[in-house]
Amino acid sequence: MPRKPKRKSPATRDTSSEPYPSHASPSPAQCLAVRDALLAFHGFPEEFAPFRLLRLGGRSPEDGSGASPPPPLPSPSVLDGFVTTLLSQNTTETISRRAFASLKDAFPSWDQVVDEEGTRLEDAIGCGGLAATKPARIRAMLRGVRERRGKICLEYLRDLSVDEVKRELSQFKGIGPKTVACVLMFYLQKDDFPVDTHVLRITKAMGWVPATASREKAYIHLNNKIPDDLKFDLNCLFVTHGKLCQTCAKKMGSEKNKVPNAACPIASYYCVGELLEQ
Repeated sequence: MPRKPKRKSPATRDTSSEPYPSHASPSPAQCLAVRDALLAFHGFPEEFAPFRLLRLGGRSPEDGSGASPPPPLPSPSVLDGFVTTLLSQNTTETISRRAFASLKDAFPSWDQVVDEEGTRLEDAIGCGGLAATKPARIRAMLRGVRERRGKICLEYLRDLSVDEVKRELSQFKGIGPKTVACVLMFYLQKDDFPVDTHVLRITKAMGWVPATASREKAYIHLNNKIPDDLKFDLNCLFVTHGKLCQTCAKKMGSEKNKVPNAACPIASYYCVGELLEQ
């Protein structure tokens, strides 16, 4: 049976920074309905399944299939996840994972990355794009962790609250809200809702955020509105749907896409008038 979304009490939700206080959507019921529609259409995305198992403590969710769940993967270190997320900026997952594997092959320890004075780091992750920018950010981040903590390790973040993790990671140059949110959701198994291009486009199309919303303001609003127990599933499903659905993947408002495709499982939620104004 579908899980009922948790209802946050207004007394425990910090809405002081809410950018759209008069924008009621999405309601918990809307979030649940869209999650269930996308889950029925796509199933749970395979690429995110290991992270879902981690959130469930290695237990497979009840799906009624009777199939044995795959063995849970060991939890990646927070630092490995952070660097992987940094490498994924402005490139594909395949390329970023190849770059991370190359980095780990070239440097057996993170201290070696900080202390190395040549160009081996640039050479190792060159396949990940932005080779001139990412090595400097990664090295600066690792050096900063070592200076503050005495060793290069981020496992202490597991014991911090979401807001505390945000303050810690936001100290590093070039680390924006999306990167921090991805680390929180995927590598710390905490309730947060990153907003990438797919998420922003789809939530605008459904009227969950105003058509003029920036990614930063959409992030704050959606995290205030979406129930914690639906954030992970919805986020993974939005990203997958944005990549696969022809209607959602194309630019909204073009002549041939004025009317959402009937095959799209969330077409009925689209605010067509808003789409045409974008």
